[in-house]
Amino acid sequence: MDSDDGRDSGGGDGPVTAVEVPAAPGGMAGLSFPYQIVAAVALAAFAVLACVQLAMVFLYVAPSNTLTKQHGAAVDEWVYPEFEQNWKLFAPNPLQQNVSVQVRTESAGPDGPRTSAWRDLSAEDGRAIRGNLLPSHVQQNELRRAWDFYVGSHDDKNRANGLRGTLSEKYVRRLVMLRLGGRNDGGTILRIQVRSETRAVAAPEWSDEKISTGPSYRVLPWWKVTADDLSEEAGQ
Repeated sequence: MDSDDGRDSGGGDGPVTAVEVPAAPGGMAGLSFPYQIVAAVALAAFAVLACVQLAMVFLYVAPSNTLTKQHGAAVDEWVYPEFEQNWKLFAPNPLQQNVSVQVRTESAGPDGPRTSAWRDLSAEDGRAIRGNLLPSHVQQNELRRAWDFYVGSHDDKNRANGLRGTLSEKYVRRLVMLRLGGRNDGGTILRIQVRSETRAVAAPEWSDEKISTGPSYRVLPWWKVTADDLSEEAGQ
């Protein structure tokens, strides 16, 4: 008996034909048009920033030329202190001195301002690094590089040499106050004073060389703490 519902009465399954679905385009082509514009603008801005960074670093390390003479201040403001270049990797000069950066504070108290004892920030960094298998770059070098930056941009009487000197003072004050916070011994910090303690590295036991390992100090003037020296939490 024949079927009238239009189906094949042969009883067998016919071959199945696969339908190919086109793959969705990848990358930026897969984004909608507004997102393509945003991505293109972001890539262009990143490319411009990368070119400016390379140009500034090149001018910083290049020999003195017309551009560096005319725009040296702008190059220094861009490079210092985050992108300062150091070539000691290629011309190593082992340190022969131990330099510790110390600070003391003048805080407001019920009986008037009081001065704290000297606090050794370098020793605190050393204790944080000792025993740490993977110490961070900040733990190892932040304070040391900040002090080197200050010393390199000031004369022996702590007078600043141009814009770099002023910037290094702000950097050291900011870094010290980040370590201290806005208060010390329960009182608001009014002023800080920073100094370095330098001791020569002792000669090895097998050497007959006589080296004095006594301390020498470089004491900076008192700095008044301002709102710019405080973090947002300390300022609040």
